[in-house]
Amino acid sequence: MIRNYLYLLCAITCISSVLFSFTSYNELHHEEIDLEKSTVSWTGKKVTGSHEGTINLKSGKLSYERTSWSGGEFVMDMQSILCTDLQGKKANSLVSHLKSPDFFDVENHGEAKFIIRSVERLRGTYYTVKGDLTIKGITKPIQFMTLKEDNSVSADITIDRTAYDIKYGSGSFFDDLGDKAIDNEFQLKANLVLK
Repeated sequence: MIRNYLYLLCAITCISSVLFSFTSYNELHHEEIDLEKSTVSWTGKKVTGSHEGTINLKSGKLSYERTSWSGGEFVMDMQSILCTDLQGKKANSLVSHLKSPDFFDVENHGEAKFIIRSVERLRGTYYTVKGDLTIKGITKPIQFMTLKEDNSVSADITIDRTAYDIKYGSGSFFDDLGDKAIDNEFQLKANLVLK
């Protein structure tokens, strides 16, 4: 009787351990972003035109609960900002200005970070993503739509720079800027490839 009880207890313990391990793995796991293949580009507009460029990711991952995409975290290297529509001194001058305290103050804020707080499927492979974006040490909630395919996630994201204390050239804060005014919003286009 006691022997049967011990056998039963051992069997329950073993089965519980296996199930717990299996459940834990399936409840939360991560997929890393391929930093070499993933791209993030930016576009900033002003009265007289626009400029474009790129920025590198330092790290990134998507999180899953069981098989459902549920979160993620991405870090951008603000030192890596490049301008792609200008060349030479003009490009260098623009990038230096973007890195200055007038804009992203890269010397003091070398990283920007986005943490996904919720993911909601809209239809098919389209999702609404909500999360917290930190730029210049200021964190604000944002949301946008993404397309998630088997091995990639892509999104067009509009960001109000003034929410992050980037007011240079903004008609919302300065009068008589004329054709020197710069749009408050800029766009990020992300194409993230999973490993």
